[in-house]
Parts: sequence; C-alpha cells; structure tokens
Amino acid sequence: MQKCDICGNQYDKCFSVTLSGKNYIFDCFECAIHKLAPQCIHCGCKIIGHGVESNQKIYCCVHCAKNEDESGLKDRN
Repeated sequence: MQKCDICGNQYDKCFSVTLSGKNYIFDCFECAIHKLAPQCIHCGCKIIGHGVESNQKIYCCVHCAKNEDESGLKDRN
C-alpha cells in the first residue's frame, strides 16, 4: 500500500500526480488540493476551478481581482 504525502494515510487506492517534474502520492482529492491548488491572492481560498489571472497573479474570481484593483478581467465560462 502507498502512503499519502499529506496525511500519511496508507491506502490501497492512492493515486499519483506529477507536476513540474515532481511526483506526489495522495489518498484523496482533498489532500491533492491542499498540496497543489493555487491560492487566491485576495481571499486565500484554494482555486480548484479555472480562476482568473492578471499580471502573473491568480484569483478565484473577478470579484477578488477587482478588490485588488485589477481591471478588464472576465470570469471564464
């Protein structure tokens, strides 16, 4: 059995994710999100959808981007 890199749980259904050449082992999507999902610059929530980007910053939504004085952004459909 493999062991989750985040919680240490040994589980027979772990999965691996490779990101930027580094391999990670997780027992659930919650642990994968905790480790790999980017955070919104404004509110700090984990971005598990598309989010929006401006000036190499990522936000969970246009509302948060506007609160950081970003303009001209649209939510992705």
